[in-house]
Amino acid sequence: MQKANFAQSIISSKHSDMEITGQIIQLLPEVTGTGRSGNSWRKQEFILETRGQYPRKVCMSLWGDKIDQFSLQSGAEITASVEVESREYNGRWYTDIRAWKIAAAEAGVGPAASPSSMGSTNASSGAAGPSYPGGSMGSPLPAEPDYSVQGGDDMPF
Repeated sequence: MQKANFAQSIISSKHSDMEITGQIIQLLPEVTGTGRSGNSWRKQEFILETRGQYPRKVCMSLWGDKIDQFSLQSGAEITASVEVESREYNGRWYTDIRAWKIAAAEAGVGPAASPSSMGSTNASSGAAGPSYPGGSMGSPLPAEPDYSVQGGDDMPF
C-alpha cells in the first residue's frame, strides 16, 4: 500500500504525461558533445528531491535549448513534466528521465509533511509528538538498505 501512495504522490500520469514535484538540490555541470551525425548537443542534469514522508532523489536531464529556456537554480521548488525511457547497451539497461517542461511548484501540491500533520497529542502526557504505526515509539523510518558491493561489479547502477 505504501508503494502505491508513493507513486501517486510524486508521479501523476495522464496519457503519456508524467510529472514530478520537488526541490532542486543539485545542478550537475553541463555536458556537451558531437553526435555521430556531426550535430553538437548539450545536456544539463539536476537532482530533484521529492516531497512527502519518504523523500526520494531523482536525477533528471534537460537537453539543448531547454537548458536556457528554464535556467534552473538550486533550491527552486518545481514541477517537471518528464519522459522516461530505457535502452539496452551491451546487455545492460539504462534509464533516462528527460524534463521537457518545468514550472514553479504550486504551494500545497503533493503530500508535503508539515509539523502539524506529523504529530499527535500523547494521551498520557498531553504533549505533542510523532505517532508511529502500531503506537510504538520505534524508528519512524525503515532501515537503510545495504548498497555495498557484493562481488566484482563496482558499477553504481
